[in-house]
Amino acid sequence: MMTMLELAVVQAPAAQMFDPVAATHAYLATVNGAARARSDAYFEGGYWLILWNAVVGAGIAWGLLQTGIVARLSGKAEAWARGRKAGRAFLFSILYLALTSIVTLPWTIYVGWLREHQYGMSNQTLPAWLGEWLIGAAISTIVGGLALLALLTLYRKLPRSWWAWGTLASGIFLLVGLLLGPVFIEPLFNRYTPMPASPLRDQILQMAQANGVPTDNVLVVDASRQTKRISANVAGLGPTVRVALNDNLLHRTSAPEVRAVMGHELGHYVLGHTASLLIGFTLIAGLFLLVLDRATPWLVSRCGRSWRIAGRDDPAMLVPATIVATVLAVLLTPVTNSLIRFHESQADYFGINTSRAPDGWARVALKLGEYRKLEPGPLEEIVFYDHPSGRTRILMGMRWKAHHLGEPDVQ
Repeated sequence: MMTMLELAVVQAPAAQMFDPVAATHAYLATVNGAARARSDAYFEGGYWLILWNAVVGAGIAWGLLQTGIVARLSGKAEAWARGRKAGRAFLFSILYLALTSIVTLPWTIYVGWLREHQYGMSNQTLPAWLGEWLIGAAISTIVGGLALLALLTLYRKLPRSWWAWGTLASGIFLLVGLLLGPVFIEPLFNRYTPMPASPLRDQILQMAQANGVPTDNVLVVDASRQTKRISANVAGLGPTVRVALNDNLLHRTSAPEVRAVMGHELGHYVLGHTASLLIGFTLIAGLFLLVLDRATPWLVSRCGRSWRIAGRDDPAMLVPATIVATVLAVLLTPVTNSLIRFHESQADYFGINTSRAPDGWARVALKLGEYRKLEPGPLEEIVFYDHPSGRTRILMGMRWKAHHLGEPDVQ
């Protein structure tokens, strides 16, 4: 048995010889040629999708306003609601959300199915994809209708402070989604089954229980029906907490890689990221509503006569508001991405430290590089990345490794 002094003597030269930067470059050099070009093209195409999604969304809203379709929907909602303002707001929201889902379907098919097949990321047939789209559209229409009803009611009844109360309402809707999503929504799209007994399952549970995550089970989701991507999550709050990994992660990676990923996901729970992200996105929602409060009336005053929007009580105010929100969302892309990326970086370090598998983490980062550009420029990463880049993640792992070389439990 080595004494602590002997162990330190062995570790010191090894740590001095190990260069984290050189090790990072060595890992990155294993992905090149066609694979690197395809990954870069896929991810960089996503930059343009931010713009084109906004153009499509705002353009359709503008077109529906200009053609009078929005005014007619508002009139129908008013007739069906028989003078009840809340009923009119809810019916209009449902009609508008359903209509825009249908009108944007060709674009959605391109982005969500055709483009994924072009880059070899999807395993799903078009009929299967359309079936899931239909379920998702129905849920979004109903839930979105309720959320918009709340905001439109506040907008009508509290003209000065509606945006502040709307911020609180947005936080409540986000919280309810976090609680109910893992239990009621996600199982509509995938099957969650207990992970078979194995040493790897025991190791995941050991990491979870050692860090206070209240679970005695690990679930496997059949994501390979839809995609080739690897993923995992610790979702839910309180009684709905669930530790899950997808079957791609289980079948395409080694045990140290799985442990590294699960350590990352456990980190989100242990570090309280659900609460901090909930607060962060609630505040961002408040900023959106404040801007909408100022900009939407201005836009309506310029064009509202041709759009036939009657005024504050008309739920058609929602549509010019979506145009303003779409533009604002594009402008705030670096802010929302940086908020998420900060939390992901924290979870990265927690995961490496918990799994003690820096090389497993590096190999996972390369697999994630199948659809994320591995080596962006600094500004590019700040603006467009909602997770740290592959280079950043591997370098973090190699730096951790340099400080722990020779320790017996390092994978």
